[in-house]
Amino acid sequence: MKILAIDTSNQPLSVAVLDDDHLLATKTMNISRNHSTTLMPVVAELLEDSHLDVEDIDRFVVAEGPGSYTGLRIGVTTAKVLASTLNKELVGVSSLKTVAVNIAPETDRVIVPYFDARNLNVFAGAYQWKDGQLVSVIEDQHISFKNLLAQLQDLHQPIMFVGPQKDEFAEMSAQVLGAQATFASADFQLPQAAVLGRLGRTMDPVDIDFFVPQYRRLTQAELQWMEKHPEEKDRHANYIEKV
Repeated sequence: MKILAIDTSNQPLSVAVLDDDHLLATKTMNISRNHSTTLMPVVAELLEDSHLDVEDIDRFVVAEGPGSYTGLRIGVTTAKVLASTLNKELVGVSSLKTVAVNIAPETDRVIVPYFDARNLNVFAGAYQWKDGQLVSVIEDQHISFKNLLAQLQDLHQPIMFVGPQKDEFAEMSAQVLGAQATFASADFQLPQAAVLGRLGRTMDPVDIDFFVPQYRRLTQAELQWMEKHPEEKDRHANYIEKV
């Protein structure tokens, strides 16, 4: 199975081409660029390096979120258009799980990947290796770092954070979790599309028409709309899926 994996869910852009579990070509950049203009040239470059045409790809795997609204829309839209146009399979994988896999299975800690969502909020989840598989302990969510720490404290297990090591996060973690928590090296924070592709290789494909990014939070415009229309709160909760 030929796989093209795409992650544009945050500032880094990562693309990989795989033949089953074998990595053919990959490129990851962690600089502020416009993914909308960078993604397709990188895809074309890697396909050429792999001696493949886009029609040779059997499955498109994309980071589905959480993360940047704009980044997610670019990656998911690109993957959906390619899969639909070429009549190929599409798979979405958690952006956070893709980072959590960077931590080796030998660890006995709960792995907590997180992305900075500003104002001391994060996109975060909690994962743990069990029988060689990375399973979710706390589902991906948009949450204040303070409330995340409370959830992790209830697990009564050693924690490994994988994310930007802001001083505020380190201080709050030390106050609540103490020596129970550590922060992984910055080398483990970058998403790797090769990892994304391998995760997506064994997952069931999704319905392309109904597949949407997992934003895990409302946009500012949606929040303002809900403030003006509180009676629509329950209906609006599933707005994206309904469309």
